[in-house]
Amino acid sequence: MTRLVGIELFKIFHKWRTYIGFIAIGLLVPLIQIAAWYEGSDFLNMALSSLKEQFIFTGNLLNGYFLGRLLLNSLFVHIPFLIVLVGGDLLAGEATAGTIRMILSRPVSRFQIISAKFIAGLIYTFLLLLWLALLSLGVSVLAFGTGELIVIRNQILILAANDVLWRFLLAYGFAFLSMATVLSLSFFFSSLVQNAIGPIVGTLAVIIIFSIISALPMHALEIVKPFLFTSYLDKWTEFMNNPVNLPATLQSATILIIHIVAFYLATLFLFRRKDILS
Repeated sequence: MTRLVGIELFKIFHKWRTYIGFIAIGLLVPLIQIAAWYEGSDFLNMALSSLKEQFIFTGNLLNGYFLGRLLLNSLFVHIPFLIVLVGGDLLAGEATAGTIRMILSRPVSRFQIISAKFIAGLIYTFLLLLWLALLSLGVSVLAFGTGELIVIRNQILILAANDVLWRFLLAYGFAFLSMATVLSLSFFFSSLVQNAIGPIVGTLAVIIIFSIISALPMHALEIVKPFLFTSYLDKWTEFMNNPVNLPATLQSATILIIHIVAFYLATLFLFRRKDILS
């Protein structure tokens, strides 16, 4: 299995579209950091403009933690668009290239093929988020230092400098579960068609539609929202609360894991019963 995963990773990183996400993050994050570096207090004033009239802020609030959270919060909504570029191509790409029959002629089971591709997709997802974390948090801390983290949601919360790093680690861990759910959905769609465009567009359409439903403040939709995985994708923000609502966060993580397993098993079921004609 390890060898099969290695082969699948080679295939993934042999395609140019794999690097679109890394390049996009590698360009956008430093651009924002450079702007924050040169604008300094003006950048912070712009971010806190709605609060400046009511509060007086002192200390090193424009620090690596502040930028790390700002960048994660800003870019997280766009990461699924980068994930599906790879997830939607894992199986459909083989069908398009006409190599799926050759793969099945090898002395490996369909279960091993699906599992190896799925694990390789998860590794790609992990590496993309790790790249985001290294740039947005790691480089920001090196350039701007550390300090208290101000969190503005329904309330204003200031977290002590020594109470922040573990929150980021868990937040990125939860973010991985969120993006793994997106990958597994695109992987499932990839098993249904012969071209990677369909899974990419289909996954993005589902995410957009579900996200709109999750965001609409309508009582008639409240019964549906708990069953939509998009209602839980951004729950990494819970780790920036004090105290952290651990039971609710664990419940959200469990729901995402159930979706990941369900999409994987559905893909495996369909692929094992599928007649390969190309």
